[in-house]
Amino acid sequence: MATAARNKKSARRRQLEAAINYPIDWLEERSGLVGALKYFLFRKVPGDAGWWHTLGSATLTAFLVQALTGVILAMYYKPDPQSAYQSIQHITNDLTLGWLVRGMHKWGASVFIILMFLHMGRVFLFGAYKYPRELNWIIGVLLLATGLFEGLTGYLLPFDQTSYWASVVAININGTAPFVGPYLASLLRGGAEIGPDTLSRFYSIHMLLVPGALIGLITLHLYLVVRLGVSSPPWSDEAAGGTPEPEPPPAQAGLVQPRPRGAGLRGRPE
Repeated sequence: MATAARNKKSARRRQLEAAINYPIDWLEERSGLVGALKYFLFRKVPGDAGWWHTLGSATLTAFLVQALTGVILAMYYKPDPQSAYQSIQHITNDLTLGWLVRGMHKWGASVFIILMFLHMGRVFLFGAYKYPRELNWIIGVLLLATGLFEGLTGYLLPFDQTSYWASVVAININGTAPFVGPYLASLLRGGAEIGPDTLSRFYSIHMLLVPGALIGLITLHLYLVVRLGVSSPPWSDEAAGGTPEPEPPPAQAGLVQPRPRGAGLRGRPE
């Protein structure tokens, strides 16, 4: 009776596992995404990797939070000089948990930039930018510049006094660049001075152009990380080109350890 119940339970379990695995196998057979995801999540990493190696994942998490909260804010934001500030106040004061979403997006931008600097500092101090990871370092520098530009374009969107004059200063600084400076300032302003065209231009750049560039660079960055692997800390044996010494076998109880060769009964050479 118990054996029949166990067999019946085992049959039900097999049916449940088959039902769960069917869509996964269907997707894997047609795309290979499941295998790629398993390879990404369960790849080998150095055994001496520490918390410093998680700064890249923390930066990616901060970017995902910014993307999610940005999409929510875009549903209620109005990129118009007469309505931008009022829409921000509406999000903060009237919407359910709007203050939380806006606060996460506002302060998350600073967290994202700080984590990028910390991650690049760790890569530099650990020497992880050296061969064969030079290309990944270059992509990381481009990611930092693109992230800073994303923060610049988003700073104007509330269109209050602080954001307006800060954007004026930033655009004028870019305008002092040799040769291309005046054209770059005019491109950012959308005219001779900051106005409605500037706000709509910054909004489109902040919501469409720069996030697309960030997603592309992050995808390439992660691909190279998976392809080249994670570098060991500079103080590890693997990073120094050595191999860890094998541990001596544990002594077994009741067995006499052999004497070193050449040692006599009293420790004198034979």
